[in-house]
Amino acid sequence: MNVTVESSGSVVIAYLIGEIDHHTAVDVREKIDSAIKFKKPAHLIIDFRNVTFMDSSGIGLVMGRYRLMQSMIPSGSVEIKNVTTQVKKIMELAGLGRIAIIKEQKNEED
Repeated sequence: MNVTVESSGSVVIAYLIGEIDHHTAVDVREKIDSAIKFKKPAHLIIDFRNVTFMDSSGIGLVMGRYRLMQSMIPSGSVEIKNVTTQVKKIMELAGLGRIAIIKEQKNEED
């Protein structure tokens, strides 16, 4: 698992690449948390476009970043982008739809 973190103004975007599991989630959390603590963004976007596998650690990854955002910037928001239809259903069942905006992947033509 690799993550690239970019920021622009009050937005931090984390591009996830590869597999998210118990072992890889630790590094990803640390990199995203570091960017949140340094930039103090109003909006965090976590992009799942290049995620090839995710277990429950992906749910925990999002929930933890939401909690950090809320502790530092109570009005801050979290958006989860480019998830598959199946992953979106799992995230909604886990309650992530109540704490984050969840957007599915669009076709390349869109």
